[in-house]
Amino acid sequence: MTEATIRKARLADVPQIIACIDAAYAGYTDTIDGLPAVSEGLDEDVRSNQVWLIDQDNSAVGVVVLVVGEGRIKLANLAVHPAHGSNGLGRKLIQHAEQISREQGFKEIHLNTHSEMTATQRLYLRLGWRETGRDGATVMMTKSL
Repeated sequence: MTEATIRKARLADVPQIIACIDAAYAGYTDTIDGLPAVSEGLDEDVRSNQVWLIDQDNSAVGVVVLVVGEGRIKLANLAVHPAHGSNGLGRKLIQHAEQISREQGFKEIHLNTHSEMTATQRLYLRLGWRETGRDGATVMMTKSL
């Protein structure tokens, strides 16, 4: 097994990225009402946004999507394939997203998560994010960079 490396995603990676995201969210899609289709639009994300993946043995095992708009940067999606969970890959992707955001001159990074995804919220809080609001089932979080 080779070491996992983070690299910018290419259009050819989209099928693997979709498989990774779908696997990562599989435990939530059947239990959370109103969860958006988290792997839709990945072709457009790779073309228009900043999509980074963790590549291990030529397979996408984690992904983070950053979207710039309205003068801010948003962590729009984060997923680690469950077969590679508990290896610190999610933390590695979050730290990468924060570093990329700093390099682009942003002072804060934002995200939305679902209120029922409490483990995800705990991870972000441990990494220095703070909850900034709620709107229905949406939890908004921000981190100063």
